[in-house]
Amino acid sequence: MPKITFLTSDGQRSTFEIAAGTTLMQGALQHGIDAIVAECGGNSMCATCHVYIDDAVARELSPMSADEDALLDGAAADREPGSRLSCQIRVTSACEGLLVRLPDRQT
Repeated sequence: MPKITFLTSDGQRSTFEIAAGTTLMQGALQHGIDAIVAECGGNSMCATCHVYIDDAVARELSPMSADEDALLDGAAADREPGSRLSCQIRVTSACEGLLVRLPDRQT
């Protein structure tokens, strides 16, 4: 299981093993990451699981869909080049050591 680190906007780091095939959103919720709200339950309809992923790593992940791209335009926190919806990223071996930065707000 890949180890993934979540970094809150106030600098707190939490590292967890998350099973391959799980979404980043599911893994974050299973480990009590409060900065992921996930109002729609991972159906790519709300943008309350917005995260920031390093651009270099983002190329190794599943590509962003047009729906995800459109939702990120309406996210509560500023969109950045590495913005993604964590419900749309499946954990794979490429996620080992991934640093997921969390925005200061989701709603």
